[in-house]
Amino acid sequence: MNPLKWSLVEPFYKLMIGEDRKSQLNNIIKMIGLPIAGLVVFLFIWQGAASHIHTSLGQFPGPIQTYEQFISLQEEAEASAIKEEKFYERQAERNAQRVEKDPSYEPTIRDYTGPPTFFEQIGRSLVTVMSGFILASIIAIPIGIIIGLSANAYAAVNPLIQIFKPVSPLAWLPLVTMVVSAVYVTDDPAFDKAFLNSMFTVLLCCLWPTIINTAAGVATVTQDLKNVSQVLRLNWWTHVRKIVLPCSIPMMFTGLRISLGIAWMVLIAAEMLAQNPGLGKFVWDEFQNGSSNSLGRIMVAVIMIGIVGFILDRGMLVLQKAVSWDKSVTLR
Repeated sequence: MNPLKWSLVEPFYKLMIGEDRKSQLNNIIKMIGLPIAGLVVFLFIWQGAASHIHTSLGQFPGPIQTYEQFISLQEEAEASAIKEEKFYERQAERNAQRVEKDPSYEPTIRDYTGPPTFFEQIGRSLVTVMSGFILASIIAIPIGIIIGLSANAYAAVNPLIQIFKPVSPLAWLPLVTMVVSAVYVTDDPAFDKAFLNSMFTVLLCCLWPTIINTAAGVATVTQDLKNVSQVLRLNWWTHVRKIVLPCSIPMMFTGLRISLGIAWMVLIAAEMLAQNPGLGKFVWDEFQNGSSNSLGRIMVAVIMIGIVGFILDRGMLVLQKAVSWDKSVTLR
């Protein structure tokens, strides 16, 4: 059985067979009871505080109002899916009638242009953040390995890292926007410019933690392992693949986790400013909309941003455990 799954069911199994019941009950309380208690307390505090906060758009949404708006967004998504399906059905019928009257007619398929639903915007944000994160990792990991192996390379690159690391990624957004507008000029664009603006902003914020932690991981390679590599006369690439990467994976993934967490936070603000469809733009549009439901919908987005960020972080931990020789990585 998977160790994670076994750790979840082990206390219940031991409780059923009567093995140290008091200890197993304590484990179950810590594993399930305390998190539920913390959540319940948080919901009560949230509801109590919300009931005393009145804004220009009405009362601040509590848990019940937020849940109602989540259900409303689900219903809107379902209605949008039905509209899209009927749109394509009508289009197919019209094209069939045109072809029946004129067999030489070549029907054109037009895309559905309805506004994106809340869940489609979640998907768009995930595509944007993962695109920027993956590109940044492809750039940052080799740089981190090189400067970790070479003191001279580290001395040359370190001043640039120290200068650009503290810069807010949003400070790059105007420059990125100008560069993309000047360079990405085509009559048939594969990607819209707002997407590229957000993606490259995410890329810039992902670079530095990954470079720094990868270099630190490479520096942890012991002298004994370096001596083994020299005795075996391993070439540079084999030395990196067989010695350096396995040793540096824990620190490398620490940098990747930090980068992905920062990227997800930065993306929301970047989408607001770049007006790129996604959760950030959804929050901004609801804020500008100013309806009585806007605050509740923004709270739904805030909670969803947190849930998605948590899932991304857990995913990185699972990936680290899958590729690392150290299987003691815990999902904390």
